[in-house]
Amino acid sequence: MRLETKAIHAGLDVLKESKAVVPPLQTSTIFEHDKEGHKPGDLTYTRAQNPNRAQLEVLITDLEEGAATATFASGVAAAAAVFQALEPGNHVIMPQDVYHGNRLLIKQLMSRWGLQADYVDTTDLNKIEEAINKQTKLIWLETPSNPLLLVTDIPAVSELAGEHNISVCVDNTWPTPVNQLPLELGADLSLHSTTKYFGGHSDILGGAVVARREDSFFERIRSIQITAGAVPSPRDCWLLSRSIRTLPYRMRGHNENAMRVAKFLQGHANVERVFYPGLESDPGHEIARNQMSGFGGMVSFLYRGTREETIQAVGRSMLIMRATSLGGVESTWEHRRSSEGDDSTTPQNLVRISVGLEHPEDLLEDLAQALG
Repeated sequence: MRLETKAIHAGLDVLKESKAVVPPLQTSTIFEHDKEGHKPGDLTYTRAQNPNRAQLEVLITDLEEGAATATFASGVAAAAAVFQALEPGNHVIMPQDVYHGNRLLIKQLMSRWGLQADYVDTTDLNKIEEAINKQTKLIWLETPSNPLLLVTDIPAVSELAGEHNISVCVDNTWPTPVNQLPLELGADLSLHSTTKYFGGHSDILGGAVVARREDSFFERIRSIQITAGAVPSPRDCWLLSRSIRTLPYRMRGHNENAMRVAKFLQGHANVERVFYPGLESDPGHEIARNQMSGFGGMVSFLYRGTREETIQAVGRSMLIMRATSLGGVESTWEHRRSSEGDDSTTPQNLVRISVGLEHPEDLLEDLAQALG
């Protein structure tokens, strides 16, 4: 099946007992044992497994061309499970430009647990190789990164990691499998905050880890999912499966609108620089063109002004909403440094836009009046 068909049909027959076209929502926390006693694989307790979660995990696995998926209550919970599947004292290589929540996760929780981490420019393969030591067990990639949309060569990093017996996890939240398939490019894990584009309507919280193969590393992630219990509710799984049916078509709209916005910003007098890999002038464009089928709905830019002037420009929007998340049908933007806090390294004049599905001309008109 092709992507659009998978999004609609994959997983529908998993643990399905009725003839309903849309799988029913199964809210029960417990399931009755067989008369002959409990057998391996039987449903018992919804923390361990639920029909709606099973359907969602098969659906995401198929979209990512993977072997198995573990879903979680949030994207950060999914990331935490990957880090916890390592051993205390292990070393992780992280991007310098990385989602601030994952930086906090390492700093506030995982470092106290004994995990070591170095932050490097992952767009430079030599910098990654220099950071590898005997304890390095994982290379974490964001491509495009958050919020500078830097592009990392997934096949090249995966090849290097394979030479050193190191796993590679790619945060694929921004591209989604519509635009990028990290597992096909050599990565071992593909991670999502399903809160974002998978949900697509800013009303569901969730996360997922997809594995290229069901090896011992993924089995530890699965064990953490069940034992620690940061699992999504049946209703959230049901809603996510519903939303994913339109994901390929929504992403095409995000891709097209973001390109229009990026080109508009590139020609605006009050914009210093635009970060978007779809622009031919972007440093990561060639690599992105080779490993992505679309460039996504996220755009960042540097406003020509001070921190205060940048905040004022964001405050003048009439259509684009001021909010910190992304991936919804509505367009949002933010002064990113304010959202990340005092220890952020993001430029003081950077604005991050999640380009939605409104008519592009309406978005450009709002940007024109807000930016001056």
